[in-house]
Amino acid sequence: MSAILSVRELTEAIRHNLEGRFPYVWVRGEVTNVSRPTSGHLYFGLKDEDALLRCVWFRNSQRDQEAFDPLTGEVFAGGPRPSLAKELRNGRRIICAGRLGVYAPRGEYQLIVELGQDSGEGALFLALEELKRKLAAKGYFSLERKRPLPPHPVRVSVITAPTGAAIHDFLRVSSRRGTGFEVRLRPVPVQGDDAPPRIVEAIRRENEAGWAEVLVIIRGGGSLQDLQAFNDERVAEAVFGSAIPVLAGIGHEVDTSLSDMTADVRAATPSHAAQLLWPERQWYIQRADELEMNLHAAFARRTRDFAEALDRMERSLAWFSPQRGFVRQRERLANLAERLDSAWERRLNTLSNRLCNLENAVRRNGTFPRHPLLAERAAELSRRLAPAQERFLLLQQEAVRKAEAGLAAAWPRMFTLAEHRLDRLELRLAARNPEAPLERGYALAVGKDGRFIRSVRELAPGSTLTLKIRDGEADARVFALRPTGE
Repeated sequence: MSAILSVRELTEAIRHNLEGRFPYVWVRGEVTNVSRPTSGHLYFGLKDEDALLRCVWFRNSQRDQEAFDPLTGEVFAGGPRPSLAKELRNGRRIICAGRLGVYAPRGEYQLIVELGQDSGEGALFLALEELKRKLAAKGYFSLERKRPLPPHPVRVSVITAPTGAAIHDFLRVSSRRGTGFEVRLRPVPVQGDDAPPRIVEAIRRENEAGWAEVLVIIRGGGSLQDLQAFNDERVAEAVFGSAIPVLAGIGHEVDTSLSDMTADVRAATPSHAAQLLWPERQWYIQRADELEMNLHAAFARRTRDFAEALDRMERSLAWFSPQRGFVRQRERLANLAERLDSAWERRLNTLSNRLCNLENAVRRNGTFPRHPLLAERAAELSRRLAPAQERFLLLQQEAVRKAEAGLAAAWPRMFTLAEHRLDRLELRLAARNPEAPLERGYALAVGKDGRFIRSVRELAPGSTLTLKIRDGEADARVFALRPTGE
């Protein structure tokens, strides 16, 4: 049974979960219910068509004047302006940034505001929105044109500042993931006026070189002004036109630049970019175990199939063997002889019964005028019976001799056909032998994971492998790769 919580305990649990899940958020809405008590704190609500969010702007977070736009970082040309907290009124649309908290006495969650700005104000923000609409109309953000990243890429080019936190985070995460890949850094500035052309040039050079399988463009977080280089139309155009798939991880999760939106795949952070490229090494171990088990199962099935095929061939060969054929012919000959004896015995019995019947008839009719004729007929039949028996025996003996002669002539042909079939089966078995090529001077290359090497793309300079030769094995190291046709 679940524990029974007090109201305070439940409220505290909600507060910890809520504040941990939303440490810092940006919210846009319409101001309502503005209240200014004597404490100097500012209470109001943000609403849209479907919801209302209560907000509190504490006095120590408010400023009397603002010299720059807190949303875009743009310095006001006309000098400092009154802060939004001093001029806030109902019906005004604003953007607030802060953290979520729970006000325990009323059991309500609220946004604790740290800064705010009129929604959409600022020349930089307006220009960015206009450029975003322009690029969207050109299809830069279309999902249909975006390409997936290649699985397990081995050649990755990273375009970023060489000393920033982004490259360190990327390399730190990638060092624990994937295997057998190479990362090349294309150093560029990620902030300032010279950053956009340098980034465009780096993308162009990587496409001309054609070495990389993936282009990774990363940068740490910052204000809208800091990320301006990646909101430049020239950079977005270069990303759009890249023949190599582009993975972009600009800023933190809440930051979304035009380069992020144009790239084939967007990462929330530079660390997330490394996670999208390669799985954890534990995945490779698990995959290798799975493949090993599949290989053992396939080998067992193949061995069983060969054993069953060999057993069928042995039974077939035994059936067609000369010795088995002679046995079958002897059995057939014995059966024919037995049938011949039975037929001859039945024939003799029939004739004997017929003769007895005739003799009885003669005795019963001894005074019958025709009995001399019957006696003569019986004598004639007796004289004809002996030659008929002799001719019948001769015919049967001739049939047996012909059968024996046919059997003697057929056996060499049957034995030759059985030998030819056996030779063909032996050739088929030899052709399926995976180690047969080794006898002709070939060798099998096996990687460290035990798999056969089928392509130079599975190797890298310096990697080791084992060569299986006819009479043993040899360890080898790769010094250079020369793919066919290059």
